[in-house]
Amino acid sequence: MIESSGAGLATEGRGALRTRWLGRVRYQDGLALQRGLWSHGRDDWLLLMEHRHVYTLGVRAKDEHVLIDPASVGAELVRSDRGGDVTYHGPGQLVGYPILSVPMGPNASPCHVHRVEQLVIDVLSDLGLENTGRLDGYPGVWVDPGGPAPRKICAIGVRMSRSRSMHGFALNVAPDMSYFGHIVPCGIADKPVTSLVGEGLDVPMKAVVDAVVRHAASIWGHRSVDRQDVAWRVADADLSPFTRGEGPGLPVGTSAPVRHAPPAPEAVPVRMLTRRLSQAGVDPAAGLDIAARKPEWLRVKARMGEDYRSLRHTVRDLSLVTVCEEAGCPNIYECWADGTATFMINGDRCTRACGFCLVDTRKPMPPDPSEPDRVAEAVVRLGLAHAVVTTVARDDLPDGGAAAFAATVASIRRGSPTTAIELLVSDCKGDPASLESIFDSRPDVLNHNMETVARLQRAVRPSASYARSLAVLARAKAAGLTTKSGLMVGMGETLEEILSTLADMHGVGVDIVTVGQYLRPTSNHLPVLRWWKPEEFVHIKAAGEAMGIPHVEASPLTRSSYHARQAAAGVGAGSVAPRPVKNSRRSPAARSGSVA
Repeated sequence: MIESSGAGLATEGRGALRTRWLGRVRYQDGLALQRGLWSHGRDDWLLLMEHRHVYTLGVRAKDEHVLIDPASVGAELVRSDRGGDVTYHGPGQLVGYPILSVPMGPNASPCHVHRVEQLVIDVLSDLGLENTGRLDGYPGVWVDPGGPAPRKICAIGVRMSRSRSMHGFALNVAPDMSYFGHIVPCGIADKPVTSLVGEGLDVPMKAVVDAVVRHAASIWGHRSVDRQDVAWRVADADLSPFTRGEGPGLPVGTSAPVRHAPPAPEAVPVRMLTRRLSQAGVDPAAGLDIAARKPEWLRVKARMGEDYRSLRHTVRDLSLVTVCEEAGCPNIYECWADGTATFMINGDRCTRACGFCLVDTRKPMPPDPSEPDRVAEAVVRLGLAHAVVTTVARDDLPDGGAAAFAATVASIRRGSPTTAIELLVSDCKGDPASLESIFDSRPDVLNHNMETVARLQRAVRPSASYARSLAVLARAKAAGLTTKSGLMVGMGETLEEILSTLADMHGVGVDIVTVGQYLRPTSNHLPVLRWWKPEEFVHIKAAGEAMGIPHVEASPLTRSSYHARQAAAGVGAGSVAPRPVKNSRRSPAARSGSVA
């Protein structure tokens, strides 16, 4: 018999429930993230989010229950593998996805649905809506279920397979209810849909999320909760896609501005960056002075020897761009002296204005169709066993620059078939077709950086999304690729947040993780809040690998492509040993065999 209270439904002895408030997430990104955690994760997660306007069709949905063309009201239409008929998701609706290990048995699915319903019933009671419950024959949570006019306030649709659950509930807090008028909600034509606001309760979304998190652990029998939220408040205006702040700023240790031209006069002031940081709970005034001397472990000596000059000559000769130079990487002397660099394609101007990045943010130029072949020629000249290719964000292009990745991989394969290829990709705004074209090029390693913890995402990279980045990694893993991601530390995050982010990356199957110290490139970038010590990076590495991540590269000077060939070899991806140099034009440094 199923108990009617949350405590009675719990099972004993489960570990932490990882709850994540992810903000507003495109439905297909949320679905990809769910599938990744369902396929690879062994922990229990509760993903909480709002969706953009979307109608989803469950496995038993009837097409005629969608009464209009969804595009006519600015909504998507997506087929899903959950149970049930058609429903609506949109802003103002809290969607919860429990991805849990569930004991299987003859009544496993009804018991799981019952627990999800009970969670919502308990939450509504906390919020002051008492007359809610179940309606026989109709899954979900209803207002006045025993009265003359029952109305649904929460839809529920789940999927269970291999002792793991997916999908969950959609609780109407304050959505635009007119969107339900364009469908037959859940296939039920004779019973209306309602919301908390419709029932006279104007409750902030955060209060609803707080209540859900309070009850979720007891409902499912977890001893503790690991909660991480993206920042709740968002600044009044977004950063311009092509500008970062008031001029180019002053680099550390100089009195001259950076070499990029200043942004346009309409640029959003740099205070927008610090406002976002404040909204994420970090005091920008507590940051280190940009002129403060770095600790000894972060000081890098310039080493411009023959190998460094030879690689620089090749890059200049072929008019290529490297992220080593554009992002001011502190490892440039070490890596270039070792014959290693990271090629940057799609030009040298980025359409995003991340608060940590030195890459030029003026309006980008059209893509150069000869660029893939020039990168491939550099790989051949240098005799590389492992080549890394990254990109600026190109949100101005329909495919986000994906075609250039595919073309570059094809060119390298033609010119140097045995070279292992690592791609460090942007998120392509989560567009499935664009990402698929990159995955279909079959790189040996697919890297996409999380960059920072959930709470700081909107401050550090306001045009990106924590959920979307995890979804990119989940999609790449589902495509059968070796996956990689990276974090910067020193912007106000805690150790607990770092470990939670590592758990999320492990949950979607990431094979390689890099963790390094953030270094502020100019006065117009986010401040450094603290220097993490070398022994702390040792602890992070040990903790990540103890979780099950196959390889964690963590040190103060670690960057995304630092020791890329060695890391790939460590997880059995790419080339293990460098190829011998055959062309006399190649640098002696090419004997290391890697562009990383």
